[in-house]
Amino acid sequence: MTMLQLNRLHYPVTTLGPGVRAGVWVQGCPIGCRGCMATDTWDADRRHEIDVVEVLSWLATLEPFDGVTISGGEPFEQPVAVGELIDGIRHARPDADILTYSGYPFSVLERRPTARALLDRCDAVITGPYVARLNPGARWRGSSNQRLVVLSERGRKRFAGSEVEQTDAHGPNLQAMFDGMRLRIVGVPRRGELERLEAELTSVGLSMDGVSWRG
Repeated sequence: MTMLQLNRLHYPVTTLGPGVRAGVWVQGCPIGCRGCMATDTWDADRRHEIDVVEVLSWLATLEPFDGVTISGGEPFEQPVAVGELIDGIRHARPDADILTYSGYPFSVLERRPTARALLDRCDAVITGPYVARLNPGARWRGSSNQRLVVLSERGRKRFAGSEVEQTDAHGPNLQAMFDGMRLRIVGVPRRGELERLEAELTSVGLSMDGVSWRG
């Protein structure tokens, strides 16, 4: 039994990678980028632990999807559990691509043996800290310093020359979905977009408690 600190799962996700995807957000991030839209994923917390098998069981219930996006939080802080998750996805959904986000620069990940082992399992990664003054980046990158690195032949087919290098004006970059009584926003917001959304929702009488991008 391998435990993963998990923040949330979403399906379908259409704003963080090509096609229709499953989204896995891990819990725990020591980087803490200023302006992060998911500060609720920062604190490592064993109360968020779940068996990797349970995540794979959830994925097995979904309709066919093109890929899985793993974000957070910081996936490379849990290389064993995330690696086991990817191995399970490869076995169950061999045609799905794996895109993983990291706040660490790619050069840092390359120097860490555990991170390199996880990179070997991914088809592509988007790396580097979020820098608010460099927003917008591109459709799947929050800021322009972040880097898309393609790591496999499947990744080259799915990501190389894709819309990740287009500006965020090409197609919707945010997705809204309800998780019980919570509104979840998925995607890469333009500068000020979350604040405008919050103001609009408040203006029609919706309570905005525990807003993750305000920390």
